[in-house]
Amino acid sequence: MSRHGLPVTIVRACLRDGQGGSPTAVLDEAPLSDDERRRVPAAIGTSHAVFVSVHDSRRGGPVVSLRFFTAEGELPGCGHGTVAALAFLAERAGGQEYRATIHAGGRVFTGWSARENTHFNTAFDPGPVDLRRPTAIECDLVLPALGVTPGTLAPGTRVASVGRSRLLVPLTTRSALTTLSPDFERLRDACDRLGFLGCYAYSVPTPSGRAAARMFAPSIGVAEDIANANSTACLAAHLAGEGISDIAVDMGDSLGSPSTITATAQHDASGLLVRLGGAADVTPSIRMP
Repeated sequence: MSRHGLPVTIVRACLRDGQGGSPTAVLDEAPLSDDERRRVPAAIGTSHAVFVSVHDSRRGGPVVSLRFFTAEGELPGCGHGTVAALAFLAERAGGQEYRATIHAGGRVFTGWSARENTHFNTAFDPGPVDLRRPTAIECDLVLPALGVTPGTLAPGTRVASVGRSRLLVPLTTRSALTTLSPDFERLRDACDRLGFLGCYAYSVPTPSGRAAARMFAPSIGVAEDIANANSTACLAAHLAGEGISDIAVDMGDSLGSPSTITATAQHDASGLLVRLGGAADVTPSIRMP
């Protein structure tokens, strides 16, 4: 097959009430260089691309490898990309439910997807979350670049990781989040210096666990992400320590594509277990230009 004729499926991941979502390019694994892979998002008009390889089928379902790319290069993991890939595979498999063992970023985990009317509801285990308090230097470099002021910053800033570190920044209100205006060049310099993926700013959740968030990741070529599920997993792990076990986070409104990501965090015998969820819509395949 010509490299200029690869079939690509656009999956809108993490829908809100059946609308919006983060358009994600999903492709079957192909003999492409990493440089060619990172060109796919720009060519298709998405922020991310995920490459899918199905190895075999076992009793517990198929075994699938995923690789994630932005225009800047490969990522060790991508939450909404995983949602997109699971919906893509479920659509292809037919039937009402799909379950697979996923290999991605050096991890092995289970993902599920179930058809519901015109979309798929998916869920997966993003893996263990590492949390720590940021240093004064980290805050001094990042928060001014993000545009956060002392009056809008709430307690509880954390450095969190599910493969790569990012800063979780709580804001007092949704309006403070909406009006946030980062200096992207300065923010990228700060994140590059500190080795951060980016910054996930969020409004203080309601007692029911509803919040809004915006993810800024210029270091990976994504000024603002429509939906960032792995950062939502980090938030769920952090909030579990405050007695909130279920959250629903709205994203993408500032970009005109409303999205929602759900997460649960509960303790079991092995520690804290996080589950991420999102709805996705699979569109017909197109040919990459």
